[in-house]
Amino acid sequence: MGYIAAAFGVQGWVKVVADTEYADSLFDYSTWWLGRDGQWQAFELEEAGLQPKNVIAKLSGINDRDAAFALKGMTIAVPRSAMPAAEEGEYYWADLIGLEVVNLAGESLGRVDKLFETGANDVLVVRDGSIERLLPFVATVVLDVDLAAGKIKVDWGLDY
Repeated sequence: MGYIAAAFGVQGWVKVVADTEYADSLFDYSTWWLGRDGQWQAFELEEAGLQPKNVIAKLSGINDRDAAFALKGMTIAVPRSAMPAAEEGEYYWADLIGLEVVNLAGESLGRVDKLFETGANDVLVVRDGSIERLLPFVATVVLDVDLAAGKIKVDWGLDY
């Protein structure tokens, strides 16, 4: 969902970089799970706000700058069960990571390693060993996503 970028002020607030379509959608969740190196801890969201360039939040038990600074770099997650179902033809990035990507010729291009947003469209980062391919997540390239089968069918060559 995002990560803690820095402490904000002296009363335990943190700056957050949201990895959601709308930054303020993080406010829909009363409990955030913060994690690093596989260790996760739940924090209640006490207050939150939007700044011109940041999301800021006050989490339970974090009452001073030192405690807020200790959270820097931690990943923010929420339980999948708390998230709304994806709309038809839309996918959570977490559901796409790890899927095999196969082209029209049946050739495997690798697996989705991660995604990123360019402003124009999302991009699949597909990794096959040491080979990394960047595929735009647009209808002319991504023809079918089959979550049940764990595959994405694309119109993309091995040599692109």
